[in-house]
Amino acid sequence: MFTGIIENLGRVTNLKSDQDNLHVTIESNLASELKIDQSVAHNGVCLTVVDIKDNTYTVTAIQETLNKTNLGSLQIDDLVNLERAMLLGNRLDGHIVQGHVDQTAKCIDFKETSGSWLFTFEYDKTLNNITIEKGSITVNGTSLTVVNSKRNQFSVAIIPFTFEHTNFKYFKIGDAVNLEFDVLGKYVKRLLEFDIK
Repeated sequence: MFTGIIENLGRVTNLKSDQDNLHVTIESNLASELKIDQSVAHNGVCLTVVDIKDNTYTVTAIQETLNKTNLGSLQIDDLVNLERAMLLGNRLDGHIVQGHVDQTAKCIDFKETSGSWLFTFEYDKTLNNITIEKGSITVNGTSLTVVNSKRNQFSVAIIPFTFEHTNFKYFKIGDAVNLEFDVLGKYVKRLLEFDIK
């Protein structure tokens, strides 16, 4: 379980294919604090640490993960948003994030506004995920508030701190991002579907 508050940016130092799996090695100052078998969210994708060496660690993504997320397009030197699993008893500063990405979206617009940045993303509506105006959304593991919610797109406003401490500052038009829709929103959607039936 995660909160969507990014702790660190990690740099991809090695990518190794192994049958249908991809072993991803990350350089991060969090590496020395990790242990084998711990969960870490990478652009919002929960993966298990399988190896640690000095200031790097390795995780493995299976084919299912590569099919549903943007991890399959990672390249050496790419920066990923990192968050370790939440500790019970701490404040929940973001929202409840499972680390189970629902689908990807495409960045279709971004612009600087008065002291912040507005990013707009478009996603495949046929997968039946929804955003809720002023509800929560996780974009590349970052807990954000939805604005301008539409059937297949939404926007988020990024404050300077988030812009500087996540990989949002490297986004370009057309880039794919990972989305995890708010678990509470999913619950409401299921209730509405049940009521309709």
